[in-house]
Amino acid sequence: MLIRVASGPGEMRVALTDGDRLLDYALWRPDLPDGVGDLYRGRVNAHVPALGGTFIDLTDGQTGFLPDSEGAGPVTQGTALLVRVSRSAQGGKGVRLSLRGIPDPRAADGPPALLSRGAGPVERLAARWPEAPIVIDDPAVGARLPEGLHARLERHPLAFDAETEVAAESLSDPNVALPGGMSATITPTPALVAIDMDGGHASMDRRPKQTAQFAANRAALPDLLHQLRLRNLSGAIVLDAAGLAVRKRRALAEPIEQALAADPLRPRFLGISALGLAEIVRPRIHPPLHELLDSVTGRLLRSLRQEVRACRGMQAPRPVTLHGGCDIVRLMRTFPGWGEDFTRLAARPLRIVIAPDLPPTGWRYDHD
Repeated sequence: MLIRVASGPGEMRVALTDGDRLLDYALWRPDLPDGVGDLYRGRVNAHVPALGGTFIDLTDGQTGFLPDSEGAGPVTQGTALLVRVSRSAQGGKGVRLSLRGIPDPRAADGPPALLSRGAGPVERLAARWPEAPIVIDDPAVGARLPEGLHARLERHPLAFDAETEVAAESLSDPNVALPGGMSATITPTPALVAIDMDGGHASMDRRPKQTAQFAANRAALPDLLHQLRLRNLSGAIVLDAAGLAVRKRRALAEPIEQALAADPLRPRFLGISALGLAEIVRPRIHPPLHELLDSVTGRLLRSLRQEVRACRGMQAPRPVTLHGGCDIVRLMRTFPGWGEDFTRLAARPLRIVIAPDLPPTGWRYDHD
């Protein structure tokens, strides 16, 4: 078992591998942590019975939601509380708060403030797999990790081998190749995640159609449901099996439950609906991978990483100019460490220039 940390400007890709199999995956953005596990001294803004909870003012205009089920009891506006983030902001909703692990939530005095940060993905994996070495390709990673993990660090020229790189890159593709010629399309929507399985034309099984299709679906389910963990797909998930009558789909309950049992978040299989769709609920904690990748920040950081890779193959160490729209330049100036990371990893300076001819979120590179 290896924990691999591949560095890029502003972002590290974190993978847990066993041989050539990718077991877990996450993006780590130290300048933009998702906040899960953060401890705040907050202040009660308003209790909203219709929503079953209380809005808590945190810092910098940020507000979190504390459900009544957390047992805070009657609280009045302005009351100070110690709270911990239990779910990141995602899907257009703010952070969810909890009182778990806080012996006396009311032992708070002073204005709203961030008191401590929660663990990042490397720390979480390291705690779950205490014997796994941590492979890094950039010594700067070690400076961002707790001292207790330094003895486990191993420096390699590339933290991701070829198999891990291919597996990681495939997670941005909605189409998933599965065993036995099967495939699936994963479509996140605001309400739920829809997964459509397809039997394709690869099966040469001579058994009756329903028997063959059931066997093919059953064999493909472990790999498909592992994608929930790798892509951190959460909330309501519906899965449409390939080519099976509704009554036959109910027999997939056991393999679905077996495949979900390996997920540390313990998703729940709710059954097969009247339409024949397998219904699954997976806890929402960290942001799903597609939200991180598809945001303006995600697309910019990916392009910076690709540009670093391209620069390493160039002979002359010429400077790189990033021409950006106003939003892109604002991002790069807000987080100057991203440009510093680029210069260190690409071994050439990065100049940032605003380009009036580009849209606010557009950019291009020039090599002088």
